[in-house]
Amino acid sequence: MKVSLFIPCTVDLLMPRVGIAAYRLLERTGARCVYHEEQTCCGQAFFNSGFLGKARRVARHFVEVFENDDVVVSPCGSCVVMVKQHYPELFAGDAAWYGRAVDLSGRVYELSQFLVDVMGVTDLGAVFDGAVAYHESCHVLRGLGVSDEPKRLISAVRGARLVDMDGAQSCCGFGGEFSVVYPDISREILKDKVAAFIGSKADVLVLNEPGCLLNIGGYVRRHHPSRRVMHLAEFLDTHSRRA
Repeated sequence: MKVSLFIPCTVDLLMPRVGIAAYRLLERTGARCVYHEEQTCCGQAFFNSGFLGKARRVARHFVEVFENDDVVVSPCGSCVVMVKQHYPELFAGDAAWYGRAVDLSGRVYELSQFLVDVMGVTDLGAVFDGAVAYHESCHVLRGLGVSDEPKRLISAVRGARLVDMDGAQSCCGFGGEFSVVYPDISREILKDKVAAFIGSKADVLVLNEPGCLLNIGGYVRRHHPSRRVMHLAEFLDTHSRRA
């Protein structure tokens, strides 16, 4: 299967290691991974801020870049929600673009969703001797209904022990511009999330949303440097046995 990889802005600019890991995982399943260099933002930031005209302009470019691909996969659940759910909203009543947006939306997947539900893969050959907690990112859980898939991938890692974490389904406080507009509230929500991670006794916190990784990972590096926070793709790729 040929898979087109969509790398969101946060990954491209701030954590390219996550994009590289996603590429390696997809290739490990036997998929032929392609990357369109002309790809840009999905328009989520404009959409969330109410700049719908600018969001449509970016969305049109996204559709033009990816609409001829059989499958589009991204390591960012919020970007996938944007394309699958909000593109049809943006182009409602637009005869020229609505159909194109709807057609593409059915072929866009979050990484763990694609690996488990489409490719039927859970064991990617990873080995990790330790306890792992999983944070349920809001867009991944509530926007896509994806929860079991990442846990199955973690549970298939040899030696890994998936442990419960209090408030695993609670927001980390990022929320895109929410953390900028309401930094004090965001910080308190984040403190609760990190306290739950530390209380779980897990060696590493795994998640599959770049925004959450920026938020939680930054706080943990500053206050609990002995603990790790990793994107699911990076966790699976880093601990995979190399041929």
